[in-house]
Amino acid sequence: MIGSAIAIVIRLDSPGLALFRQERVGENGRLFEMLKFRTMVVGAEAMRHAVEQIGANGELLHKPYDDPRVTRVGRFLRRTSLDELPQLLNVLRGEMSLVGPRPELPYLVERYAPWQRKRFVVPQGLTGWWQVHGRADKPMHLHTEDDLYYVQNYSLWLDVRILFMTLGAVVSRKGAY
Repeated sequence: MIGSAIAIVIRLDSPGLALFRQERVGENGRLFEMLKFRTMVVGAEAMRHAVEQIGANGELLHKPYDDPRVTRVGRFLRRTSLDELPQLLNVLRGEMSLVGPRPELPYLVERYAPWQRKRFVVPQGLTGWWQVHGRADKPMHLHTEDDLYYVQNYSLWLDVRILFMTLGAVVSRKGAY
């Protein structure tokens, strides 16, 4: 019911499909199609080079706060994390877990140093240690360190703790854009 309402609002706000499918890298480097509600204009991926920035240490900053490709409804969906709801289907299909490092874009994984690839030894998740400790406020190389903390401390207790902490992160909207 909520998914249908979100889909209608997305379609009323901007042309294009409400559901967005994107290839991501999952556990053990396996590629899969991740689902999200569309938060950007159609064709946004072709415009990514116009908004990507390189940080002082040469790291890629690919998610700017004021990304002009994000729609009005998309901004709301991102701040409330409602754009992630379709990923529950990825969880049901066994492509993702509720908790774990976020699935990554293949072109970003190509830039990874060998130590960063260790984040793929566990199932990729809907939420994770990085999401409850900074989200988009942290550059990619720092969220990889958070992902590796999770990998090294992987346990049911940590998953439960992260799920509860996710509620606080979603309500506070800190780092969500």
